[in-house]
Amino acid sequence: MRIISPVVAILCLIGAPLLGLHLSGESVKEFLDFPPMTTFLTIDHEPFSWIAFFLFLFLIILTITPFLIKIKSSKKIIRENSAETYDFPVWGWIGLVIMITGWVLAWTRFTWFSNLQTHTFTIPWIGYIILVNALTLKRSGRSLISHEPLYLACLFIFSALFWWYFEFLNQFVQNWYYVNVEALNRSEFFLYATLPFATVLPAVISTFRLLKTFRGLSSGLDHFISIPLSRPRFLAISGGLVAFAALSLTGRFPDYLFPMLWLAPTVIFAAAMVVAGIPTFLNDIPKGNWRTLFLLALSALVCGFFWEMWNYFSYTRWQYSVPFVHRFLIFEMPLLGYAGYLPFGIQCGLMAWLVKHMLNSPTGSDDSAD
Repeated sequence: MRIISPVVAILCLIGAPLLGLHLSGESVKEFLDFPPMTTFLTIDHEPFSWIAFFLFLFLIILTITPFLIKIKSSKKIIRENSAETYDFPVWGWIGLVIMITGWVLAWTRFTWFSNLQTHTFTIPWIGYIILVNALTLKRSGRSLISHEPLYLACLFIFSALFWWYFEFLNQFVQNWYYVNVEALNRSEFFLYATLPFATVLPAVISTFRLLKTFRGLSSGLDHFISIPLSRPRFLAISGGLVAFAALSLTGRFPDYLFPMLWLAPTVIFAAAMVVAGIPTFLNDIPKGNWRTLFLLALSALVCGFFWEMWNYFSYTRWQYSVPFVHRFLIFEMPLLGYAGYLPFGIQCGLMAWLVKHMLNSPTGSDDSAD
């Protein structure tokens, strides 16, 4: 069952949007090309709507406010790790130099660097990952680089596969597209895209590791809302089926179901792990421990800010076209679009835990996303 459930989940994740279009009588052939290259839009999205904007805003606020109130009102005295201090490693400074150098190269147009200008986005993220791991090592005495290099290497590999899936899904909704890649053929685009895609999971999980060292960020969330579940597998299967149905309709109604791009895969993947009997940080939620889930969502949001910032002045970059809420841009991303990073962070955590589980690393409820 531990092997069958993830395999079924993968088939559902890939097959759902294709099945939906096929049943509606549309051809799916154009969605099977690899790699998917969304370089222009074929969907005429719905214009901005104040009603939709405030509806989405209300749902977002309704979701995150209880967490913020709990953190703020927690009476728990938080003491940061001050009993023991650790030296900042030399390689942390190297990471900082790489990050800044990559940032400069991405936002400038040096003639001598023109042949490599398309590939600049990977460089600052390599530096970011090194720097964040160095900060984590200084604060906690442990980091992915210093203590779990094999796990970190596997995160790079799985990350590329992970994000290519979202590029596949984006074909059905076309919420983002790439500019200044027209001169690249499919093989060149695959190389260009795979390198930065490989940094997604390492960046999010490294950020999660760092944020965990700041206990005040999730104060009280380990004793939050408990949700007793008497039949978790039944609920997982039910939720997975609903998510599968929603994902299958995404290509048919892209302007109305585009949030399913981030929500449905998370539910399907989580359901598969529950059915397989693989314990994750989600097992802590019925007991009222939401700390890991919250920090994963926050980690993706932090990374999302840097993704959007470094993308903004890059030569080869992505732009957005989001129905109903495309207004109040922060860099290229509309304001409410940042909410998509929250469930994405949870899915990053689930994928990272699966990678660790496959490596037969020791597990624990508090470290399940490490």
